Amino acid sequence: MTFPYRVGDELPPLEIPVTRTLIVAGAIASRDYQDVHHDAELAREKGSPDIFMNILTTNGLVGRYLTDHFGPTAVLRKVAIRLGAPNHPGDVLRLTGRIANVRAGEPAEAVVHVIGDNGIGRHVTGTATVALPQKGEEGT
Repeated sequence: MTFPYRVGDELPPLEIPVTRTLIVAGAIASRDYQDVHHDAELAREKGSPDIFMNILTTNGLVGRYLTDHFGPTAVLRKVAIRLGAPNHPGDVLRLTGRIANVRAGEPAEAVVHVIGDNGIGRHVTGTATVALPQKGEEGT
């Protein structure tokens, strides 16, 4: 069987504006009510220049990046990320990825290394395993 994806393939970058609304909505959706994700004054009192995105929102954006590329029938089997520089309002998160492995099977799977940078530096690094769409169901 021939796969449309190969080890070393680069995924096209995705740039996501980091807005105050995105940060707060992500925190609310994931039931993370810590003040540093919605109250700028309290975030500053704790040493941050502003509110910042929580890890669950970042995890969701990484998932979106992958399914945008591989298509709506792709299934995220495993996502493991590590946060670095925080995402603050007014910044842009730029996600990039590279296919590290492709495994035959039913379904076939790809292992993708994902990096996300913002104006401060590296926001997220991680690896995801994606069950690939069946023939004729490909994304981009």
